Amino acid sequence: MPPPQPRASRNIYAALDLGTNNCRLLIARPAKDGFVVVDAFSRIVRLGEGLAGSGALSEAAMDRAVAALSICATKLCRRHVSIVRSVATEACRRATNGRAFIDRVHHETGIALEIISAEQEARLAVMGCHTLLEPGEGPALIFDIGGGSTELILIEQRGGQPHVIDWFSAPWGVVSLTESEPHDLPTREDRLAAYARMRARVAEAFAGFATLLAPYADRPRRLLGTSGTVTTLASVHLNLPSYDRRAVDGLIVPAESMRAISARLSAMSIAERATLACIGTERADLVVAGCAILDAILDIWTTDRLGVADRGIREGILRSLMARDGHSW
Repeated sequence: MPPPQPRASRNIYAALDLGTNNCRLLIARPAKDGFVVVDAFSRIVRLGEGLAGSGALSEAAMDRAVAALSICATKLCRRHVSIVRSVATEACRRATNGRAFIDRVHHETGIALEIISAEQEARLAVMGCHTLLEPGEGPALIFDIGGGSTELILIEQRGGQPHVIDWFSAPWGVVSLTESEPHDLPTREDRLAAYARMRARVAEAFAGFATLLAPYADRPRRLLGTSGTVTTLASVHLNLPSYDRRAVDGLIVPAESMRAISARLSAMSIAERATLACIGTERADLVVAGCAILDAILDIWTTDRLGVADRGIREGILRSLMARDGHSW
């Protein structure tokens, strides 16, 4: 059978990722070296707000998400998108009314969201960002700190392609951990104690997977993170006046610098963090939980450096859709 022929380059593809905290859309067309972005959209919607306590998506959170998805629907139509995949992750997986929300979204916006498993989420994240791993031998750990969960994926590379050795999904993301262990406390000492409890919660969740990583302790290690947490901390590391994807995506940062930034942020109040460039009011209350998760990752996969990726699930979806149609790079 002859190999599949690529579809005409005029075809426009789209990937939509509705997470626990963010709604993100990427529209692109195939190119020789990957794809060219035609349009993009990102909005913090906090779909999982209150989920840890109630077990259900709140009306206000669903309204925010539907408003963002309506903008996405308009962009999909305006850009004449021919192939789209729209996914929902941890918040919709966990919520008792997750399926009802998916039905509402389809009724009101026409977008057909697919609730994907944690394993699918992990594999899409790897597909979207693995090209940013530092060259080298030995295993690599890729992590995705989300709003409602964190995925850890142990991979090895063969012929430039990632092969998953093992993976794990912990039920802690920046929203779920913040709601379970509040950090908005009046004194520095109280905040540091809350941060220690956050780290302990995550360490307990990681414990089983950490034992699987132990045999790799004496081998060279590489680490790559994709999430708002690592891109935000990388921006603070660079002391950027405003977020700049070109400066952050693909950056290699000393692990000790990330730990030092996490320690500094964990001692601050929300008001103090909100004054920092690239954090602001939208991330000031959630970033500390991300710091705690990152610290716990560095505890179980010690390395001197880590890579930062401002790409992940959406890019993984686009690459998989295009590859299915015969595009290769």
